[in-house]
Amino acid sequence: MSSFLELLKAWGPLGALIVAFIDGVGLPNPGGPDYLLVFLGYAQPQTAILSGFLAVAGSLAGSLILFWMARKGGRKYLDRKASGVRAMKFRQWFARYGMVTVFIPALVPVIPFPMKVFVLCSGAFGVSPVTFLAVMALGKVPRYVGLAYLGKKLGEHGAREWLGAHRWDFLLGTLALIAGLFLLVKLMDRVRGRRET
Repeated sequence: MSSFLELLKAWGPLGALIVAFIDGVGLPNPGGPDYLLVFLGYAQPQTAILSGFLAVAGSLAGSLILFWMARKGGRKYLDRKASGVRAMKFRQWFARYGMVTVFIPALVPVIPFPMKVFVLCSGAFGVSPVTFLAVMALGKVPRYVGLAYLGKKLGEHGAREWLGAHRWDFLLGTLALIAGLFLLVKLMDRVRGRRET
């Protein structure tokens, strides 16, 4: 597996595209795109930003495949097996907050749930593909391009040290972002309710 990772590193931006695609489909992969992008930013600074954007493209393409798989089979399964009271409450919850739960783990890789769970829910619960891709891109572009840029500017070890030194800042920022987004959704619900009455 380590020789495969070394091959992907040697491929540069194309390797970033492949690893992000594999990750987007939900398959296990060596190291993941985050680590690879930091390394490529340092090892090949002239193509760092290209690596970041190709990783975004690979991740979106892989996630879209997983999304369509859930769209085709997941909806029938949900209608057949998940139509109880608790299941319907979760479906209503996801209809209201689902895109927030997709955006956060797309942007910040510290959420303790695998991204594929949110991708599968998006497909199974009938989220628009355009909305899904837009939300994923909003999360993945700053994450992947930012990591490649960080590797380019600080080097592999410097970037790791910087990320390690700021991990609590990222955690607090993530919690604040989650709270802010949920409050925004609640506010939008209230405004929508006033318009309907």
